[in-house]
Amino acid sequence: MALFATSAAFTVTKAEAAEITAKAVLTHYAELAHAKYEDSLITAKALDKAINALIAKPSEKTLIAARQAWIAARVPYQQSEVYRFGNPIVDEWEGKVNAWPLDEGLIDYVDASYGTESDQNAYFTANVIAHPKLTINGETIDASKLTPKFLRSLHEAGKVEANVATGYHAIEFLLWGQDLHGTGPGAGERPYTDYDKAHCTHDNCDRRAQYLKSASTLLVSDLQEMVTAWSKKGEATKAVTADPKAGLAAILTGMGSLSYGELAGERMKLGLLLHDPEEEHDCFSDNTHASHLNDAIGIASAYNGTYTRVNGKTLTGPSLSDLVKQKDPALDKEMTAKLDATLAAMNAIANRAKTVEAYDQMIGEGNTEGNAVVQKGIDGLVDQTKSIQRVIAALDVGQVKIEGSKSLDDPKAVFK
Repeated sequence: MALFATSAAFTVTKAEAAEITAKAVLTHYAELAHAKYEDSLITAKALDKAINALIAKPSEKTLIAARQAWIAARVPYQQSEVYRFGNPIVDEWEGKVNAWPLDEGLIDYVDASYGTESDQNAYFTANVIAHPKLTINGETIDASKLTPKFLRSLHEAGKVEANVATGYHAIEFLLWGQDLHGTGPGAGERPYTDYDKAHCTHDNCDRRAQYLKSASTLLVSDLQEMVTAWSKKGEATKAVTADPKAGLAAILTGMGSLSYGELAGERMKLGLLLHDPEEEHDCFSDNTHASHLNDAIGIASAYNGTYTRVNGKTLTGPSLSDLVKQKDPALDKEMTAKLDATLAAMNAIANRAKTVEAYDQMIGEGNTEGNAVVQKGIDGLVDQTKSIQRVIAALDVGQVKIEGSKSLDDPKAVFK
């Protein structure tokens, strides 16, 4: 501990002695991206191994282990989401791994309460696991082999975004099943026997296992693609470090858009306005509190240049905070305080989820206390976005477009 304290003190002194450059900040930003996607890949491989074990020997134990591996895999990935906005290479790729919400009837059996048809989605109850051959809108679909290639072709079928066939949430559905508890206690309750060929429940256990394995295989390969993109000579690294001004704008676009339009708006305020558990991010597993918290941690990381890897090692380096501190120490202090306040509010949500009630219960109608806890997180995200806009002006990076959300900008429109 004494050695660590000495090293940390030396690092701070060195940083203060030399002026931090935008180039150094962007190089470290890319290094953290690589580390986060590498950790996402490592945990996805662990998930894939747990899925192999579930398929080989279905049991309550192997199902729980696969679910735990999925939850662990979400931690580094959610902390990487701040790279999505502002980095076109990530934004174009992201839908393959984290698209939501999904019409789960596309994939597997659903409860009768789900419904039988949708005016917007011809694939609403396609259930490809149960149907080796399908005819939709006059087109015959060969689903006899649920390979990774087939799943990729099925993703966003009919150009409908809700047809999520791949990624974390497709896997989540196949591990938990639907959460039929509404805003009451309880998550999805898929039985392990859905994968037990000898004692199969809900039929098609072999095809369900094929689908799950193919989805897991795709997740690993997709994450490998992003690890490569953020390597020292990767395309994403080259793109963000090519122009210092544009690179800083990319960081701030990611921070602002994830803070405001995506997390505060689409993922939190919309569900709170509608009191709808279907609007929570990890709706099958009741893991939404953790995903939201890790998004907030990722936003702070983009500013302070710090990331704790899954092996426990903490990475630090030249940061946006250092640049702002050089120009306007008071603004850096303000930004840091806002980020800390948001993290405190998001931790309060996560702690409540562990000790009182799940996130979908918190947003339930009539739950005054739960609603207030979620709203405080939203307020923190909105407030920190105002400071992000001040940082944009202070660093003079040009025009930065921060994504909005009807749920924040025009709440009445949500109900039209």
